[in-house]
Amino acid sequence: MKSKIKVMLVDDSAVVRQVLSALLGKDNDIEVIASASDPIFAMDKMNSNWPDVIVLDVEMPRMDGITFLKQIMAIRPTPVIICSTLTEKGAATSMQALASGAVAIVTKPKAGLKNFLEADAGDIVQAVKMAATANLRPIRNMGVAPLVPTAKLKIDEVMPALDASLTSAMAVTTDKLVAIGTSTGGTQALEAVLSRLSKTAPGIVIVQHMPEKFTEAFADRLNRICALEVLEAKNGDRVIPGRALVAPGGRHMQVKRSGAQYHVEILDAPPVNRHRPSVDVLFRSVAKCAGRNSLGIIMTGMGDDGALGMRDMHDAGAETIAQDERTCVVYGMPKEAVKLGAVDKIVPLEAIPGLIESYGKK
Repeated sequence: MKSKIKVMLVDDSAVVRQVLSALLGKDNDIEVIASASDPIFAMDKMNSNWPDVIVLDVEMPRMDGITFLKQIMAIRPTPVIICSTLTEKGAATSMQALASGAVAIVTKPKAGLKNFLEADAGDIVQAVKMAATANLRPIRNMGVAPLVPTAKLKIDEVMPALDASLTSAMAVTTDKLVAIGTSTGGTQALEAVLSRLSKTAPGIVIVQHMPEKFTEAFADRLNRICALEVLEAKNGDRVIPGRALVAPGGRHMQVKRSGAQYHVEILDAPPVNRHRPSVDVLFRSVAKCAGRNSLGIIMTGMGDDGALGMRDMHDAGAETIAQDERTCVVYGMPKEAVKLGAVDKIVPLEAIPGLIESYGKK
């Protein structure tokens, strides 16, 4: 018989522990082996029965979640899902957690907690199952290099409305553009890539699956440690060399052309492949507006978002790259793109910065 995924819940809210325990316990593949109100109690319980996955709050008495997470990763690396509030403070703290090795974020509001968690039960269960299969070796090996000087809709159901807003004025341009799509494990992977790029790198547009409010904190963190400018994208922002634009959580981002210049459009539209922002939405717009003047990169992440869009880019003459299985935390999105025949090269994470730099010099 297949063994169940053993889960430990660590949260100072009794309501969160009770609701999450009941939700996860309904799934036949998951067993909540213990819960604790803070990391000190949790470690006592874990010493006798170590979990496969830990669901961890970040703000708790006696020891905060970040300190506990770092201890876990030093003692016995274990997949950790951060359970965080949808606030600016919660977002900033969660970015620290992801940088320290957490594999995913589950958000919770300040009010209406029980109804919110129950409505998102499917996503929470899926996050736990994904975490149980995560490859933590890439996270442990990723260091920041010195700076170099939700209803599921198919893409074809949503894209016609988005396509209508794309420019038809296709003036000749040689400006190059890099589009990156990633999900689980992507925050660490993006940090490893962007921190190794120079100020002369080609303009970059990024979709990282992340909740609303979290992308601004993520972009701010990257901007502090990278040579190039990293911003949470705003409608109309130019895509220019030395700048990386991160799609805002909760909204789609696509690229448009105005004459020979690229800029981004931020849109409210239904989720695509259960995601908003969606990698498919970004990649498809890049295929239409930039075509052979673009480089598409699909990196670590669960599911198949971005695979169809990367095929569109490939068919439009773009160069396409997938991160390899060895260096992915979750080899889902790249695998699906490869299966579609949408990928020119499969490379390890450490090769991607050099390929971006060399692409910009072609």
